[in-house]
Amino acid sequence: MLFQRILQQTIETALFKGKVIIVYGARRTGKTTLVRQILKKYPENAEYINCELQEYQEALNTTNSVLLKDFIGKNRLIVLDEAQHIHNIGLILKVLVDTFPHVQFIATGSSSFDLSSKISEPLTGRLRQYLLLPLSVEELREHFSLIDLQAMLPNILRFGLYPQVFTAAGNEKIEELTDISNNYLYKDILQFENLKKPELISGLLKAIALQTGSEASYNELAQLTGTNVHTVRRYLELLEKNFIIFRLSSFSRNLRKEINKSQKFFFYDLGIRNALIRNYNEPEIRTDTGSLWENFCISERIKYNENHRNFANTYFWRTYDQKEIDYLEEGAGELKCFEFKYNPKTKSKIPAEFLTTYPGSSFSVITPNNFYELIGIS
Repeated sequence: MLFQRILQQTIETALFKGKVIIVYGARRTGKTTLVRQILKKYPENAEYINCELQEYQEALNTTNSVLLKDFIGKNRLIVLDEAQHIHNIGLILKVLVDTFPHVQFIATGSSSFDLSSKISEPLTGRLRQYLLLPLSVEELREHFSLIDLQAMLPNILRFGLYPQVFTAAGNEKIEELTDISNNYLYKDILQFENLKKPELISGLLKAIALQTGSEASYNELAQLTGTNVHTVRRYLELLEKNFIIFRLSSFSRNLRKEINKSQKFFFYDLGIRNALIRNYNEPEIRTDTGSLWENFCISERIKYNENHRNFANTYFWRTYDQKEIDYLEEGAGELKCFEFKYNPKTKSKIPAEFLTTYPGSSFSVITPNNFYELIGIS
């Protein structure tokens, strides 16, 4: 089953406008499939280049315009897949876009910490950047009714939404997740950062997985993994830049009681989170169902904003006396507040202190009965 990625249309509207298109995303999220779908629309004058192959790394390791012109030929669209493998890729792309302005270049990369550091400065003013995350519920909507999607929620909480995992049958889902988590998850971090302790990365991720939805303490994580706070900070940054986890910071503006220097970590994909702790049980018999639901809702909202280019600031909110809001978005002069409850019968309302301090804020409670409101369907 092929899913139409929302980001494809967004990218297509940006083509041939003098900008290099950069598509980031973790491995196995569908970047190659996405760019190949775009290439199909230009069958006569487009080329796909796998930059993991040595022959292309050597061919592109030059800024000689004559050699590059010979390499490009008559193509109008060039895709450089996994472009972080090309030495000096930012400088080479700058030469390409300046020398051949009629050619559209698309580069993909599975790790922003390497690709962006090589690209951002040489291509200042010459690029558009996009992030392709695992499948979203909104993208499933093309094939399934809301009732079908609601019935799928327990399995999504268990196995996540990596394309090949979602379409796999039965225990094949676990096989796919095991393959991704064992063979792909840390590949770029270990390769490009020359880290010598993959077991530390795994241990840190497991610790984060067990604390999903809770405020994370660097000191506690350092103790759990047997390392120091500096290393924990560094590895967490790399895991974020490799699109495995993301963080929410605490929101604070006015109240003295507000916690203003805290953070929570979540996974872009729950299947990966569950693979790390080897727990694929049904939500109804788990002790972490609330955390799973919170992570699912926040990650779906992150996908929605990313796919639709909604550039909102994202937070959680809590006071020292334990009043809290799971998720906040700040954008266009307004605050949108969300609480996530897996049990639809659970009551929830916005804390009075928050509403008094930030009047005009909206508030929604998201349950399996109205999850679709996260993706703009009401």
